[in-house]
Amino acid sequence: MKKSIRFRRFGVFDVCNAVLMVAVCFITLYPMWFVFINSLNAPEHAILGTVNWFPKEISLDSYSVVFNDKGLMNGFYITTMRTVIGTTVHVLFTAIIAYGLSKTNLIGRKVYMKIALITMLFSGGLIPSFILMTKLGLYDNFLVFIIPAMYTFFNMIIFMSFFRTIPDSLEESAKVDGASDYGVLFKIVMPNSMAVIATISLFSAVYHWNDYYQGVIYIYSQDKVPLQTMLYKIVAENSMSFMQQQAMAQFGAKLPGNSIKFASMMVATLPILMFYPFIQRYLVKGVMIGAIKG
Repeated sequence: MKKSIRFRRFGVFDVCNAVLMVAVCFITLYPMWFVFINSLNAPEHAILGTVNWFPKEISLDSYSVVFNDKGLMNGFYITTMRTVIGTTVHVLFTAIIAYGLSKTNLIGRKVYMKIALITMLFSGGLIPSFILMTKLGLYDNFLVFIIPAMYTFFNMIIFMSFFRTIPDSLEESAKVDGASDYGVLFKIVMPNSMAVIATISLFSAVYHWNDYYQGVIYIYSQDKVPLQTMLYKIVAENSMSFMQQQAMAQFGAKLPGNSIKFASMMVATLPILMFYPFIQRYLVKGVMIGAIKG
């Protein structure tokens, strides 16, 4: 006998929910699509500033100007190095602290937790932070992107919650075999915590890639300015003198400044967007396990 196919009846709530989700997706994705199509528009169409769904005539002139700008490419290199090094150091340092504080037999554990909590709730402010970075020799230093971001209390809590889900028998077996605390952490705990490591890595990488504020406050030399800081100056301060002069020389002053801005935004945004799909499946798992079982 043939099985009858049953179609689900959609109620008013399902229809309203679908319409709402489509609207939210449109509101979220259209700004990125608008920037993308305007970065590809030919100069004669981009200069009009009209809203279009698709490029009227595709041109890569704006991207040519962006990739030929040595300052932007150096900023891209600084941002990439900052993201890779900063994320690695942050995950390693935060995991070590979280592993120690996850042990209830640690002497002074409650005091350490209260001190760590204070850093999350209160901040010294901009001027004390600037004076501190200057006294530490971090002003106009690449390490100003790495050292202050080595630890965050929120990410430490996620690590601690996940570490508590790992059976104590694994650690006890390793210590019986002669493993030290660091040996247990790096050979037993960390390999079994890839979900939370991927989650924290994503959090840290997105922060480092998108942050422009540190470059504005603490960096003076142009060869150390990250890409996002340069993009901030391009968009907010309209400081596009070099690129505009280059565009005028190449394209006879036909290439508008907005087109170059849009191309710069795409170059600064696409790498982190391409990174996200590869780590998405670990993201939900890492957060949920740490939240539910913690």
